[in-house]
Amino acid sequence: MVDLTFTPHIEILSTEDVPRRRHWSDADKIRLVEESYRGHRQVSATARRHGISRGLLTVWRRQYRNGELSLESGASFVPVKVAPDLDSQPPREPVPAVQLEIVLKSGRRLLVPSSVEPDALARLLPVLEGK
Repeated sequence: MVDLTFTPHIEILSTEDVPRRRHWSDADKIRLVEESYRGHRQVSATARRHGISRGLLTVWRRQYRNGELSLESGASFVPVKVAPDLDSQPPREPVPAVQLEIVLKSGRRLLVPSSVEPDALARLLPVLEGK
């Protein structure tokens, strides 16, 4: 009689065995994108040649077209337009007085000019409502 004993084979996977994610500089991305634009149907061939996915290269191509990839550092110049000095502008015409209508809880209506000071109005309203 044959004695068959089962001894399982165990394989231990370590994170050290897995290649880490690569980080591509903007200069490398631009070089690969420009290479992919040379010739007909070069996206897949360029991606295969450099070991990246075709989708990633397509994303880089879109970023390249939109100007999101650049060889420059993060600092850049932005055009600025200086507004004229406020003191040198001609005075504005005064806004015509507008009346505001405030309806109190008691049903009374109060008409006040729009130029009334908010603090004065805040002191007046409780008196008018009888609080």
